[in-house]
Amino acid sequence: MPDYRRLFRAGGTFFFTVVTHNRRGFLCEPLARHCLRSAIEKVRLERPFEMLAFVLLPEHFHCVWRLPEGDENYSTRMACIKKDFTKAWLAGGGDEIDISRSRRERRERGVWQRRYWEHAIRDQDDLCRHVNYIHYNPVKHDVAECPHLWPYSTFHRWAEEGYYAKDWLCGCGGGRGEPPDFEDMSGAVGE
Repeated sequence: MPDYRRLFRAGGTFFFTVVTHNRRGFLCEPLARHCLRSAIEKVRLERPFEMLAFVLLPEHFHCVWRLPEGDENYSTRMACIKKDFTKAWLAGGGDEIDISRSRRERRERGVWQRRYWEHAIRDQDDLCRHVNYIHYNPVKHDVAECPHLWPYSTFHRWAEEGYYAKDWLCGCGGGRGEPPDFEDMSGAVGE
């Protein structure tokens, strides 16, 4: 059995990829968006963290969190978000995929993949690469022609704050700039 080890760094900044079970694409549906927003906000009230960047796609989401000084417990936060989402999703009429016997024995539902990908942000350059990756993700997955056309992203907030031009890597006029350099992101991003 693999030995999964997570890096915990008190007050750290972390990039996450969280994927639905069997990559089922439902996260952009209104009920799912509502359930996820509510789950995140509930957890942020109970266990504060700063959401620096976020993008929601049909079968996964990426985000960057900054934890409070002295706090390293992102795993409990993520577990609570997944659990609270699942309860609200199923109660609201959402469904789940049939699950294996081992998942049933572990009392897991057929909504999320068992694990998630996390990466401890090393420095400002690493943060910029991961935030760019998040905001470019809808284009990468062919769900939007340009970052500004995807509504489920913090790209719009970052552009309003002046970190991006509103037409960053825009393909609306038929052209598109070169995508950002994602090569030095500590190996493959977990998707």
